[in-house]
Amino acid sequence: MRLLIADDEPVIRRGLVKMAETYRLQFDAIDTAVNGEHALSMIKESEPDMLLTDIRMPRMGGLELCQELHELYGHIQIIVISGYGEFQYAQQCLAYGVKHYLLKPVTGVVLHQTFDAIVKHRNKGIVSLASYVDWIENIGQEIWMLQTERLDELLLDWRAHLQAAGLSVPQLQQLLDDAVGMIFRRLVSKGYMEVSVIEPIGHHAAQEQLLNEFELRVKRMTADLVTQRWGNFKNPLDEVKAYIDTHLSEEITLEEVAEMAGYTPTYFSAMFKKMTNETFVRYRIHRRMERAKELLALPHMRIIDVAANVGYEDYPHFTKMFKKVTGHTPTEYRTMLGFNG
Repeated sequence: MRLLIADDEPVIRRGLVKMAETYRLQFDAIDTAVNGEHALSMIKESEPDMLLTDIRMPRMGGLELCQELHELYGHIQIIVISGYGEFQYAQQCLAYGVKHYLLKPVTGVVLHQTFDAIVKHRNKGIVSLASYVDWIENIGQEIWMLQTERLDELLLDWRAHLQAAGLSVPQLQQLLDDAVGMIFRRLVSKGYMEVSVIEPIGHHAAQEQLLNEFELRVKRMTADLVTQRWGNFKNPLDEVKAYIDTHLSEEITLEEVAEMAGYTPTYFSAMFKKMTNETFVRYRIHRRMERAKELLALPHMRIIDVAANVGYEDYPHFTKMFKKVTGHTPTEYRTMLGFNG
């Protein structure tokens, strides 16, 4: 279990950490945040199982934090700490699924009893909506890129995650049916055309059957995409590289190329670096310099014209970048080729 403690007072924060460290069931991690805004950013980075938060904090208080978490992180068990005069105020958190309140000052005994209550009645049948949406997005992207090994890893990870979530068979069936539909619609928006009929999961008596059927649907969509592309398939990354190569003289942006390829800028940036071992910017610079070397080998081309041809109106900047990448100035490079620039 992971615990996140949000309190703006350092002394209280340290005290709560010490009390949590002595709980009979050891936490895998105990993290701290100085306010609700800080806590929310940490939750987005790594979701805890429990949140212990003060009701009044600067920038974002406990009530607002609970409201933010309610929709996307409803599985997180929240304990709200409030002063005596704030208790009625804290009860507004009821609307956001908060079931545990502690009045200041908090003692170790009371805190541990609250932990016990949460562990005993820990919610089952809940999957983080934020993680679920990310999972759907990632599966759709890996199908589109035909990254079958990465796709298998995602399916394996989420099989284990869903089995641990304690979903009932009807809950799991509904979730997987929705997932198939969402993945299908994402692929269609990119140009996918269905070859075989992708049917709903249907009714099954066991989780294992449902998960197997879901994975079969995913594999079928992947196979359909291969069939669709057979004979005229172009890897999306090859198309991106070709686009960059034909626009070397222009100041194209990562956002522009990502939109052209049909990806979000964040995913495109990570995918591009993973598959080329270079960032988008570095790749474009290297391609510009490779093109510059080709043009410098043409005796009739002036160096200043070469610079403009690969997108550098500022001649000194071109010279600087060329030397940084190749180790030589454009003039030195031409000399190495046997003629003067």
